[in-house]
Amino acid sequence: MNLDDFSDLIERPDSGTRRDAEERRERLTVPPGALGRLDELGEWLSAAQGAVPVRPVERPRVVLFAGDHGVAGLDVSGRPAGGTYELVRAVLDGSSPVAVLARRTGVPVRVVDAGVDCDPELLPADVVRHRVRRGSGRIDVEDALTPEEAEQAVRLGMAVADEEADSGTDLVVLGDLSVGGTTPASTLIAALCGTDASVVTGRGGAGIDDLAWMRKCAAIRDALRRARPVLGDQLELLAAVGGADLAATTGFLLQSAVRRMPVILDGVVSAACALVAQRAAFRAPDWWLAGQVSGEPAQAKALDRMALNPLLDHGVTVGEGTGALLALPLVQAAAAFAAELPEKPLPEQRPADED
Repeated sequence: MNLDDFSDLIERPDSGTRRDAEERRERLTVPPGALGRLDELGEWLSAAQGAVPVRPVERPRVVLFAGDHGVAGLDVSGRPAGGTYELVRAVLDGSSPVAVLARRTGVPVRVVDAGVDCDPELLPADVVRHRVRRGSGRIDVEDALTPEEAEQAVRLGMAVADEEADSGTDLVVLGDLSVGGTTPASTLIAALCGTDASVVTGRGGAGIDDLAWMRKCAAIRDALRRARPVLGDQLELLAAVGGADLAATTGFLLQSAVRRMPVILDGVVSAACALVAQRAAFRAPDWWLAGQVSGEPAQAKALDRMALNPLLDHGVTVGEGTGALLALPLVQAAAAFAAELPEKPLPEQRPADED
């Protein structure tokens, strides 16, 4: 597998449709600019759908890729190593923030176990059936995945994207469930942006103290030494310093762009995977929105590199796709305004003067 092949498969959203949407916006009774960024969102969605007026977003879905990371054993996370199972269980039981919000907004949630470190019998068959391995390797001293596992994980993400597109999902809210996942994500972003570990090391969704931050920074620094020699090959990079869930998310993003299915990104993990995907296919980011500012410095660098401007900045750091799901009503509102606001009446034509 060569991820660069996606560059020939992914097209940009239809520019002609976007121009038509912009012209229609000029004809609405609400003055241009009065709806702020919602105008831009409506035009983007119209181009993604290839439809003017834009269709409502009626079948959104939250997709969460889950996995544990060996580097969490260095106490670089606010949660215990191997604790992703509890995060998955909370979503399935409806007690996590994203589950509460999804229930309130009527958006279904799909959890995909790519690399959770637990007995597979503990999770439903539809969650665990795609699992690549139990946990990913400790990236500061070893590869996260074998080359075969990395390809399997990417293909898993591609298959999930195809399943969603085929089932009629018209927009995906993308998130992750992981313990230690921000460490490989920050490593990927630092490697692809050419920055040092200290520039990208954040506190994670659960928050860490200064000592844990220093351990995390050291782990990213060591992982970066292993990442730089394989920067020319995205699949090798994901195998070296990514993880099963990150590789699957990357495959999902690429195939979603192939299938012309818009995606709202959540935090630093989805941003890192998006940056890897952009390296493979430069048009792919045109199909994505950044849902929110997560507070992670690595996320800010990745979004800046992809020229994606987050929709929300509410200080939400819980992860799990929660921030991206909070942004979904804005996108739906933009579609409603673009489709349902009336156009200005045409000026009345005066009859020509008779001689």
